[in-house]
Amino acid sequence: MVEILFVVDEAPEGGFTARAVGESIFTEGDTLEELRANVRSAVDCHFDDGQAPRLIRLHIVRDEILAP
Repeated sequence: MVEILFVVDEAPEGGFTARAVGESIFTEGDTLEELRANVRSAVDCHFDDGQAPRLIRLHIVRDEILAP
């Protein structure tokens, strides 16, 4: 595997969640910096030595509400 994709959402209670597409990996963090570190750690734990993807892509989804 060359690349793994995570979909990142803002959590309703604050912070961020990240879920891998095609793998059973889920993690969270209070800040984007903490989330990035947690994603790297989760990927390292999920794959055997030498089997982890070389690239980790984060697709950040952000909802904004505009009210009149």
